[in-house]
Amino acid sequence: MYPYGVQDKKSLNMLILEILEQYSDSEHRLTQMEIVKLLNKNYGIECKRQTVKNNITLLKDMGYEISVQGGIYLMSSRFEEAELRMLIDSVLFSRTLSGSQAKRLIEKLEGLGNKYFHAKVKHVSNLPELIHSDNKQVLLNLDVLNDAIEQGRKVSFIYNRYGTDFKLHPRRDEPYIVNPYQMVANQGRYYLLGNYDKYDNISHYRLDCMTYVQMLDEKAKPKNQVEEFAQGYSLPKHMAEHIYMYSGQSVQVKIKTTDEMMGQLIDWFGRDFRILREDDDGLIVSVTCNEIAMKYWALQYGEYAEILEPKSLRDSIKKAVKYMRKVYR
Repeated sequence: MYPYGVQDKKSLNMLILEILEQYSDSEHRLTQMEIVKLLNKNYGIECKRQTVKNNITLLKDMGYEISVQGGIYLMSSRFEEAELRMLIDSVLFSRTLSGSQAKRLIEKLEGLGNKYFHAKVKHVSNLPELIHSDNKQVLLNLDVLNDAIEQGRKVSFIYNRYGTDFKLHPRRDEPYIVNPYQMVANQGRYYLLGNYDKYDNISHYRLDCMTYVQMLDEKAKPKNQVEEFAQGYSLPKHMAEHIYMYSGQSVQVKIKTTDEMMGQLIDWFGRDFRILREDDDGLIVSVTCNEIAMKYWALQYGEYAEILEPKSLRDSIKKAVKYMRKVYR
């Protein structure tokens, strides 16, 4: 232990701030004497109540929001409890991370809260095993892809799918070589938006299905040579049109439905669709969407929505329904 005076003043300020971050909030206020004892217990520093008072005044002068009414506590922290809980839940329900990766990341996020927050999220570790990826390379893949996108270089990787043994197996022997442009999250999974050289459209690759990701020396194809980027790319528009992350062209789709489906329409397509007609017979709306994705959306909501146009999509749904009718007779 050493008395205050040997230590740098700025260091003591930061230690007191650390104590306030860990031990105080509006429901748990500290006295000057409690802070003195915590300095001694946690850091082996001895100081007086007046020293604590002076340093808290200095911290307030530095811009930290500290209340001294009815006890001392830090009024604002790096993260509110609700913000931390949302971050933890997003990790917990991520299907991209492996179970062990999710557990480690949750522990790190918990460390950003005070000791009272830890008690509130104890039950997280006791939740039943949720669906997580078996691919333990995901975080490494994320780093490599970030670097490749930043440096404008191609990447190679093995792209996998699950077999009947519930394990990942390569779709083909040779690696995919892709121009990487952006990563996005959709329905609990991470995707790479890229381009395969022989085509001029954007393709999607799930990070949890990628292994042995490597950044290549070869420069990536310029974005202006990819059709969607050349036409003026918008990520929100792209995500709204590719609800199941299928690649391919988007089409204008006309749907007959009811006003009770408005919530589902907004959930899936945002607010970027038009109501063409509204009457006692229901709604007719127009939305731009990837044709394959819209087929599966229409089958999912077939009881509540009818595809009117385009004819190619309507015929494809008819064929699927005819097959299903044969199977479910």
